[in-house]
Amino acid sequence: MVTRNAGPLKKLGIVSTLVDAALAFARGRPKSGALLVAAAALSSKVPALGTLTSVALRIARRVR
Repeated sequence: MVTRNAGPLKKLGIVSTLVDAALAFARGRPKSGALLVAAAALSSKVPALGTLTSVALRIARRVR
């Protein structure tokens, strides 16, 4: 059986989502920032949620 240590990757995903949230707040997008902070908090329970949220927000901004 192969085991993979996903701990560092999970932490990296959470940190990158928090960085995206900080940038959103700095750019005057408080709703996006709050959504990203919530996604980062839930990323410890649901893997890749923060990354998916970041990607979805970027796509939504491009479509508008």
